Amino acid sequence: MLRLRDVGSGWFRAVLWIVLFSWIVVVVPDDAGVHAAELQPLEIATKTGVKIFSVEMAATPEEKATGLMHRKHLPDGQGMLFDFSPAQQVSMWMKNTYISLDMIFIGSNGRIVRIAENTEPLSTRIISSRGPAKGVLEVIGGTAKKYGIAPGDRVSHPLFNGR
Repeated sequence: MLRLRDVGSGWFRAVLWIVLFSWIVVVVPDDAGVHAAELQPLEIATKTGVKIFSVEMAATPEEKATGLMHRKHLPDGQGMLFDFSPAQQVSMWMKNTYISLDMIFIGSNGRIVRIAENTEPLSTRIISSRGPAKGVLEVIGGTAKKYGIAPGDRVSHPLFNGR
């Protein structure tokens, strides 16, 4: 067994530590359910009141392509907001997504234009916004029904209103 005190001192020992630490960082797998993304508040004003969510942003092409894939858990009250600026026809799918989601399509004015409820996990079926959407909020399946979220409800977030 190689012991660090046996390899001498100086730069060789430092390089060995770096190599060992790098190996540990690369080999130890990340828990697919743990994510360090910054959460932002998002509000939806419904007929029954305001519901506040904590959302991760998906703005880059890589973030939008990955979305919530490979996750096994999404807490109630959390979600992911996809930025599709400027508003456009949006198509999503559930490939490699293990949890059922509600996909809430939001127009550039911050109004919900469509909700695809309880999407089928792992499906490659295309889910369309059916009109221009500037953003898509993905939350755990059943959320829209649970909180009375419906088309026409207003979403408050800097993506839509600069707040």
